[in-house]
Amino acid sequence: MAPFSLGRLPRIEFGAGSLARLPAIAARYGQRWLIVTGNRSFRESPQAGPWFAALQAQGCVWEGVTVAGEPSPELVDGAVKAWRGAGIEGVIGIGGGSVLDAAKAIAGLLRPGNSVMDHLEGVGPELPYAGPATPFLAVPTTAGTGSEATKNAVLSRHGPDGFKKSFRDDRLMAEYAIVDPDLLAGCPPELIAANGMDALTQLLEAYVSIRANPITDALALQGLRAAREGLLAWYAGGASAALGREKMALASLLSGICLAQAGLGSVHGLAQPLGSLFPIPHGVVCGTLVAAATRSNIEAILTRDPQNPALAKYAEVGRLFAGNVGLAEADALALLVETLEDWTRAMKLPTLSALGVAGADVPRIVAHSRGSSMKTNPIVLSDDEIAGIVRARLA
Repeated sequence: MAPFSLGRLPRIEFGAGSLARLPAIAARYGQRWLIVTGNRSFRESPQAGPWFAALQAQGCVWEGVTVAGEPSPELVDGAVKAWRGAGIEGVIGIGGGSVLDAAKAIAGLLRPGNSVMDHLEGVGPELPYAGPATPFLAVPTTAGTGSEATKNAVLSRHGPDGFKKSFRDDRLMAEYAIVDPDLLAGCPPELIAANGMDALTQLLEAYVSIRANPITDALALQGLRAAREGLLAWYAGGASAALGREKMALASLLSGICLAQAGLGSVHGLAQPLGSLFPIPHGVVCGTLVAAATRSNIEAILTRDPQNPALAKYAEVGRLFAGNVGLAEADALALLVETLEDWTRAMKLPTLSALGVAGADVPRIVAHSRGSSMKTNPIVLSDDEIAGIVRARLA
């Protein structure tokens, strides 16, 4: 068994109604809070009023920051400048991955006070982060990114010179992750599809990553099982929706743990240029590309490295999805790709051409795809193979 290491994780409170525990947890860290939310989703939810009242009953006061869309370095720097001298004792992020990433970065820089551009990977001077971070409590209201369990905050700048890069450090990890499936109840179908396929992609890519280890393997398989049982049921609604939400809350949490410890792969390598050069939500990129990327990886491994352990792992996931542990390897591999294609169609994820990507854009996308995620892909893909993944989803 190869040596491995695990980074720190947040304290996790999981289960329906767990949001009610947060005010008492917050009071242990201090009374003055910065609360980062999305535009409307949590503040207009039925849980918001009682929760704010309970926070006030604990003697807490707060200021607010709103995140609309994917967070930019400018949003983070602006919040840090506005609130650095306000005696903030902790940051609470309540929202989707974008909200949690913004809150995480703000918490990391409230005390040091410098620009997040100093630390973004692949942009600027890449100075080491010295800390200290302000205590951060994370509450996801979507099931997709797993940001509540990661040490990186993904920030974006859109346009021809755009980027999607991470501010990453162990000290950015949340003190607590409060995962309450009840908070997912208001998610519309398109958000369920995009975020759910993001979580599924993160689990699959972490499972076959070159940095995977026995602990992440066990968590990834459990997460993939939960996604198989929960995603389509939640998307379809009806009597099974509540159970589907709970399963996907778990799948998303486990996907964050796995990506933080094992890294990702080619889908997330391509998500960086696609998300920065085009206004495409991250989860949509993942859901649109995961079948084509998985097929490309399997074909490359069969051709160039048939002893690669990722091949057996892909087959294991195929058997899990089929509910047939005796399925032959070739059949399991084919079923895995077919299942991913079926889910992409069933949840109406758009093609890249429908999202504004053209054939002429492919070389530029490929040229910007070899970031940290691509480095943990189970096999090194050629430029032509990466281009083939993109072109497969143009039609």
